[in-house]
Amino acid sequence: MEILSGRQNKILELARKSGRVEVDELSSHFTVSPQTIRKDLNELCDKQLLQRIHGGAIVGSGIENVSYEARRMLAPAAKKAIGASAADLIPDNSSLLLNIGTTTEQVAHSLSQHRGLLVITNNINTIDIMKHYPNIELIIAGGQVRRSDGGIIGVATVDFINQFKVDYAVIGVSAIDEDGSLLDYDFREVRVAQAIINNARNIILVADSMKFSRNAPIRIGHISQITTMVTDKALHGKLNDICKLNNVNVITALP
Repeated sequence: MEILSGRQNKILELARKSGRVEVDELSSHFTVSPQTIRKDLNELCDKQLLQRIHGGAIVGSGIENVSYEARRMLAPAAKKAIGASAADLIPDNSSLLLNIGTTTEQVAHSLSQHRGLLVITNNINTIDIMKHYPNIELIIAGGQVRRSDGGIIGVATVDFINQFKVDYAVIGVSAIDEDGSLLDYDFREVRVAQAIINNARNIILVADSMKFSRNAPIRIGHISQITTMVTDKALHGKLNDICKLNNVNVITALP
């Protein structure tokens, strides 16, 4: 196996910390030309360690997700801000579905002061976060446990969620296409996410700006189905137009 150079290892480390790296910033950081950095990034992408985007690279490929623990380390400040803003949208004494994701977990952290909530989730990590909250009733979905991230998925999970009709749902996705498609990697998780969307009156999408640059192969749905999207950077271009056309409320939560 070909060994990475010292600079490439450091680039990979920076990418894993922040979720993405930019050519100009790396050029300045390592005092080398942009062309040298582009060559490094191309080699890292050829090894499927990074995914190339305009002006830089991000962690993750188009067919396989980054490990759950690695995702927890990506853009933590942005996810924390998004989680706090999303939690502010959920009133006391309401019902809530929370699905799998490192950003939805940040929403769970920010619900500690809420009262009278009924929270249904297919995320073991969310239960672990919220089990000590005295004023929130928790229900965990049944089904197959995915060992990689503590998510509960599959047909039994979909059937369980279909028993409910809640006030709010908070969902995360792996990628958002410029045509508004919401995308993920595991068809079993996708079906659960679809059930969550179909059984909530208000759907809150929590997604950091990295999701606009990533690819994933399986379609959950479309952003027009979302009530509110909470992200960390203002939308531009086609996706912004789609949100305006479909009256999707977009909230920018600054880290």
